[in-house]
Amino acid sequence: MSAPTAASAPPPAEDMTHRQILEALSGLLLVLFVAMLSSTVVSTALPKIIGALEGSQTQYTWVVTATLLSATATTPIWGKLADLFSKKLLVQIAIVVFVLGSVIAGFSQSAGQLIAARAFQGIGVGGLQALVQVVIAAMIPPRERGRYNGYLGGVMALATVGGPLLGGLIVDTSWLGWRWCFFVGIPFAVVALILLQLTLHVHTERRANVKIDYLGAALIAAGVSVLLIWVSFVDGTFAWLSWPTYAMVGGAVVLLALAVLVEKRAAEPVVPLDIVRERTTALSIVASLAVGMAMFGGAVFLGQYFQIGRGYSPTEAGLLTIPLMAGVLLSSIIVGRIITRTGTIKPYIIAGLVVLFAGFALLGTIDHETSLVFVGFGMLLVGLGVGASMQNLVLAVQNTVPLRTIGAASSTIAFFRSMGGAIGVSVLGAVLARRVTDQITHDLAAAGIPTSGGAAGGSLNVAALPDAVQHIVRAAYGDATGHIFLISAAIAVAGLAAAIFLPRATLRTSLDLPARDKEPADLEG
Repeated sequence: MSAPTAASAPPPAEDMTHRQILEALSGLLLVLFVAMLSSTVVSTALPKIIGALEGSQTQYTWVVTATLLSATATTPIWGKLADLFSKKLLVQIAIVVFVLGSVIAGFSQSAGQLIAARAFQGIGVGGLQALVQVVIAAMIPPRERGRYNGYLGGVMALATVGGPLLGGLIVDTSWLGWRWCFFVGIPFAVVALILLQLTLHVHTERRANVKIDYLGAALIAAGVSVLLIWVSFVDGTFAWLSWPTYAMVGGAVVLLALAVLVEKRAAEPVVPLDIVRERTTALSIVASLAVGMAMFGGAVFLGQYFQIGRGYSPTEAGLLTIPLMAGVLLSSIIVGRIITRTGTIKPYIIAGLVVLFAGFALLGTIDHETSLVFVGFGMLLVGLGVGASMQNLVLAVQNTVPLRTIGAASSTIAFFRSMGGAIGVSVLGAVLARRVTDQITHDLAAAGIPTSGGAAGGSLNVAALPDAVQHIVRAAYGDATGHIFLISAAIAVAGLAAAIFLPRATLRTSLDLPARDKEPADLEG
C-alpha cells in the first residue's frame, strides 16, 4: 500500500477544540519543562558542583557548552526525522536519551565525566527543543499559535524560575547533595512519557526511500566543535597568533565549507539551503543567533555572579534571578495573545530586541557592589526582550513554509539559536576567565599575596580560600561579569538589525500553505 498523501490524510488538528489541543499539549509542555529544568536547575548549583569536583572556570563553562553543543549538532537531524517518521515516537526517544544522560551526570566523579555526561544529555535536549515546536506546528495554525506560545512561555518561565530555586535548595540541603540536581528531572520525564502516550495523536506523512544526511550533520558538528574548543583555550593555553590557532580556525573553516558542499548535493540535507536562503528564514537565523548568544551567554553567568561575586547562597541566587524569568513569563503570554489577535508579528520581535539590548546595556554597568534593585531591573528587561522575540522568530519562519517541511524549518532555527548559545557561552566564558585571572593576579600582587597554587582563583571553591583572598576573588568575578553583559548588548544589536529587515507578513489561519505557495524557494530559482 502506498504512503498516504496530503490529500487523503485525515485533518489532525483543524477540527480540534481548545480543550483537545490543551490535552495534547500537556505532555509536550511537561517535556519542555523537563528540558528547561535540566539547564536551569544547575545554573545556581554549578559553582558548588564544580567546586566539589575541583574543576576550573573553563570546565564550568564547558558543563554548559557541552550540552548546548551536542543539542546544536543533533537538532537538525531530529527535525529532519520528524518530517519522515512518527513525531510522537521521536519525542519519546528523545526523553529516554535525556533521562539516561541525567543518570550518568548524577553519578559523575570528576568535572571531565560531568562534561561528557552533559554532552550525551544534550542529544536528548536537542530532540526535545526541536520536536516540541514541530509537533505544535503540526497541530495548530500559525495565527492561533501565538496564544499557545504564551503557554510555552509560561512553562519556560516556571522552569527557569523554579529550576534555580530547586537547584539552590538541593545543594544547600546536606542530605540531598548536588547529584540530585540531575536526578530530580527523571520523575517529570516519566510522567511526560505517560502523558504523551495517552494524549498526543499527530498525523505523520511518511515518504519512502529517504536518507538522512549524517555526513553533513557530522561535518557541521565537527566544525562548530573545533571553533568552540579554540575559543575556550585561546589566549590562555596558546596565543591568538600561533600554530594551534591557525590549525584550529583553518580546520573549522574547511570542515564548515565541506558541510556546505555536502548539504548542496544531499537529497535530504539536515539544514535545507533552499529554506535558509528564503528572506524570512535567513534574517530569523541571524536574529536567533544573536538572541541565543546574548540569552545563554549572559544568563548562564548570573548564578555565578550572585554566588561568587556577591557571596549569596545558591538558594538566594535562585531567588535573585526571579525578575529575569518574570519578564519572560509576562511578555511571552501578553505578546502571544496580541499576535493571535492582530495576526502581525514583526513589530513585537523588534520591540523585544530593543528591550533586550536595553537590559543588557544596564547590566553591562554592574560590579560587585551594584544595587540589587538596579540588577533586578536590568534582568527584568532582558526577560521581557527574550519572551517577546525568541519563540516568535520560530513562528515567523513556520508561517512561510509548507507543513511537510515544518520539521526541517523549525529545527534549523533551533539549530542556529543553540549554536549561538554555545558560541556565546564559550566566548563570554573565555572573556570572563581571562579578565578574572588578570584582575586576581594584579590584586593579589598589589596586596603582597603569592599567586601560586589555588590562590589565583583557578578553583571555584572560594570558601576554601583565606578571607583576604576570598574578597579579591569575589570582587574580580563581580566586576568582570558586567563586561560580558556589554558584549551581550552588542550582540543584541546585530539581532535587532536583522529583525528590522524582516518582511511584514500576516500569520496564516490555515495549517498548511496554499498549494501555489508551497515551493517559494523553487519559484525564486
